[in-house]
Amino acid sequence: MTPVNEALRQDMLAKGIDIDLTLSILNDFNNGLYDNLKPVKAVSVPKIDGSTVIDTRLFSPGRAGVYRIDRDTALRALADAGTPMPPAVIPEKNAEGKDILAFPTEALLDIGYSLLPKTAFGVLNGGSATSYADTKKNKALGDQVFSILEAKFHEMAPSCKDVPKGITPAYTNPDGSPGYSFLELKMRARLMLAMRYAKRMSVSTVNERQGKEFLPLFQMSSSLNDGQLKAHYDAVKNSPLLAGLAKKTGLEPAQWHTGIQPMIAAYSHSSCGRPKTIFDTAWGKPNSALPLPGGHGQFFRILAPVLKAFHAQGIRFACLGNVDNIGYMPDPVELAMLLLSGKSAAFDFSFRTELDVKGGILVETESGSRMIADIGPAISAEEVAQLEQAGYSILFNCASGIFDLDYLVPRIDQLARELPVRFSDQDKDAGKYSQAEQVTWEITSLLPSFLAFAVEKSERFLAAKLLAENLLTSGIGLGDPGMPPAIRATSEKLNAGLNRLLTERYGLALKNGKYLPDLPA
Repeated sequence: MTPVNEALRQDMLAKGIDIDLTLSILNDFNNGLYDNLKPVKAVSVPKIDGSTVIDTRLFSPGRAGVYRIDRDTALRALADAGTPMPPAVIPEKNAEGKDILAFPTEALLDIGYSLLPKTAFGVLNGGSATSYADTKKNKALGDQVFSILEAKFHEMAPSCKDVPKGITPAYTNPDGSPGYSFLELKMRARLMLAMRYAKRMSVSTVNERQGKEFLPLFQMSSSLNDGQLKAHYDAVKNSPLLAGLAKKTGLEPAQWHTGIQPMIAAYSHSSCGRPKTIFDTAWGKPNSALPLPGGHGQFFRILAPVLKAFHAQGIRFACLGNVDNIGYMPDPVELAMLLLSGKSAAFDFSFRTELDVKGGILVETESGSRMIADIGPAISAEEVAQLEQAGYSILFNCASGIFDLDYLVPRIDQLARELPVRFSDQDKDAGKYSQAEQVTWEITSLLPSFLAFAVEKSERFLAAKLLAENLLTSGIGLGDPGMPPAIRATSEKLNAGLNRLLTERYGLALKNGKYLPDLPA
C-alpha cells in the first residue's frame, strides 16, 4: 500500500475519508488495473422506434399514444405480475400477421397504478456537491451568462457549499426567495402519487390496501452528509408541505431506507504524471485532502442490502434518480411499458440542449450495443460535438430510470464489481486533481437490454448540475438583454415547465410571489 504521512492521515480521518478504500483504488490504478479501460467509442445514436426507444410525449394528456407489443410477451408479463388485462387493450396483427396487443394510454395507466404498491422510490444523494456552487464550473455556460447571474449566484452559493445538494433550494421563487428543497419536493411527490393512487383505486388510504409501506423511499447518503440529511428530515416532516398529505394518506412522510457511501480522497492530476498520489493540497493547504464520493455508481454496492430486503417483501420495481432533478418521480405509464416489455430496466432521455454540459448521452458503440456514455469520464465533449455536427440528435441522460428487481437483485453483487471505475481530471476552486468514480448509468453497458424513454425535458429533466442552471430554470436573468438567445430560449421553456410541475404535479400555488402548498387544505 502507498504510504500516507501522519499529518495527511489525520486530516483524512477528520474529513471522514475511507483511507483503506482510497489507497486500494490508488494502488489498483498505479498497478495498471485500469489501463485497458478506454473511453467509449460512439459511432452513432439510436433512433426513436417506438419499441426500444419510445417517445413518451405521445402518452401525455390529449395525445393518442399506443404501445404495441407481442401478445404472448404481454400476457406472460401481466400474469407474472398478477395484473389483470385492462379493458382498453386492442388486439391487432402486425405486418407479418403475428398477434400483438395495442395498449393506449388509459390501459397503461391502469397497469402502472396497479404496480405502484410493488414499486420503491429512490434518490442518489452522494456527497457534497463540489461542482454545484463552484465558481469555475458555473462559468461553463459562458462568462456572459455568468456575469448576468453573478449577483444572485454569490448570494446563494454560500448556503449551497459543504451541504448535500438535496437540502438546498430546488428553485427560486418569483419574489427572489429560496424555494423548497429538492428532498422536500421528492417526499411530497410520493405523497401526491399516493393520493392519486387512492383516488384511482377507490381506497380511503393507501395503507388500507397495502398493509405495509407504499412507495417506500430509499436513498444513498454518504458518511459526510448522512447526519445533515437526517436533521433535514426531522426538521421538515411536520411542515405544511408534507403534514396534511401524510395525514390523508396514512403515510410517514420522511421515512427513508438508507445506504451510506464512504468518502474517498481526490488523487493527483494527470499532469503530475505517474505514479498517481493522493491530492494533498486542497484549497492550497499542505497535508489537506479533498473528500469525494466514489461516484453514484457505488449505489449497486451500497444499496444492495436495501434492494434485497425490498425484493424479499414483494417490491418488483425500483425507481432511481438524481436528487437534483425536479421532474423525476415514478411514472405509471413507464412502469407499465417496462413490465410489458420484459426488459431488465428502463431509462429516461431528453434531447440535449445548450444547458446540458455535464452528464451522459445514449450512444451505439462499434459492437452495436447501446449504453450511456458520461461526458468527461467516458466520452469527450469534443466527440459529442462531432456527433451533433454530423446531424445526430443527442438523447441526453436524465439520470433517472427503473430497475426490475427480479433481474437486478440476483445479479447486483456481480454488477457492482463489473461497473467501470473511471478517473477524470478536475480544475475547481479546491485545486487541480483527479477524481475516481463509478457512474451509475454505465450499468447500461452490462445489461442484456433496456428501454429508452425519450421525454420532454421541460417536464421530466429539470436538473441542476450547476447552480447557474437552477437560477436560469427559475427565470433569473432571462429578461437581461445580454442573455444569449439560445440560452434564453431553452431557459424560458424550462421555467415554464418548472411552473407547471410545481402547480400540477406537486400541488403548489403561487401566492404573493411564493409557491405554497395548495392541496390538501
